[in-house]
Amino acid sequence: MAKKIESMRHWQTLEEGLNPLKHMTPIPYKAEGSRYGACGIRIDGNPQFIDAVLSNLKHVLDGENQVTRLELARSTVKPTNINGTEKNFRNSDTGAEVCYIRLHMRGHEGSMMQALMGHHKDATKRYAKQIRQ
Repeated sequence: MAKKIESMRHWQTLEEGLNPLKHMTPIPYKAEGSRYGACGIRIDGNPQFIDAVLSNLKHVLDGENQVTRLELARSTVKPTNINGTEKNFRNSDTGAEVCYIRLHMRGHEGSMMQALMGHHKDATKRYAKQIRQ
C-alpha cells in the first residue's frame, strides 16, 4: 500500500478533469455477491458537499444509456442498531447523507427496450466513444 506522501504526489500529477466513466468496469448483469473492489463511487457528508462532488462527475451520467445503467442510491445517515446497541455516528455532519454510484450492464431485454424506445440514444453514443478511446 502506498504511503500518504506517495499518494499525494501521485494525485498532484494527475491531469485535471479526467472522466471516471471511461475507466469504470460495469458490473455484469445479474451479478451476485459483494461488490467490494468493483468500480464505484461513495460520497458522504452534508447534502451541499455531496452536490458539489456530483457537479464534478457529470460525465458519469452517460453511464445511464442503452447498454449500461447507473446504480444510484442516496440516503440520509441514520443511527443503526447492532445487536441491541444503538450506534450513533458522532462525526457525521449536519443532515449527513451517503451517495453510492456504480455502473451495471443492462440485460438483453433491457437494452432492447431502451433502444426500441429511443431512450438515452445520445448518452449511448457518448459512452461508446469514451470506451473506444
